[in-house]
Amino acid sequence: MSNLIKNNAIVADEWTRVIPPSLGEEVVKKQAGKVVLFKLTGEPTYSPEQIAATQIPATGKILLPLTVWQANVAQLAGRMAAGEIAILIATHEPLESLAATFSDINELPLIAVFVERFPDGRIFTMGNLLRTRYGYKNELRAVGDVLRDQLFFLKRSGFSSFLIRADRSAEDALSSLQDFSQPYQGAVDEALPVWRRVNRSHA
Repeated sequence: MSNLIKNNAIVADEWTRVIPPSLGEEVVKKQAGKVVLFKLTGEPTYSPEQIAATQIPATGKILLPLTVWQANVAQLAGRMAAGEIAILIATHEPLESLAATFSDINELPLIAVFVERFPDGRIFTMGNLLRTRYGYKNELRAVGDVLRDQLFFLKRSGFSSFLIRADRSAEDALSSLQDFSQPYQGAVDEALPVWRRVNRSHA
């Protein structure tokens, strides 16, 4: 059963996500004596060794980490032209690196933003910036620790599809997109605040 929500429905996922192999234990990071549970902005996601060892499927639509794409641009140019390449960027990776890699990010049919852990709210900012500052118009997908209570707000931030965490119910999450009938603030999905959208005058 698919856990992908798109266009207010649960749909099959036509994209194969490519994940570099783990080649050793992850270093435990600490700040002020406390363990840092998610990666800091600008921190490398994968080592050069992991990127080099990544197995890329020979056919089909593939969702690649940005750094894996950057290391394989020449080999995958034909598949990019055929619309078979999508890019995944993690919340700690600067959007500037994505924008600098492509002359027009709208040549990508799909951009996915990966959130490692629920408390990491950078995904909301990244969705907003991709839609507003960078003008991305195609499918924008939330991936990773994506839970029911986030969906309505992810949609407001510009996301159009949501890959629900594997141990949670996509059916339950789908209903959350209707949690609020009239959002108060303006956002990416509806620029006008409620007092500009709803006429409360009486005849």
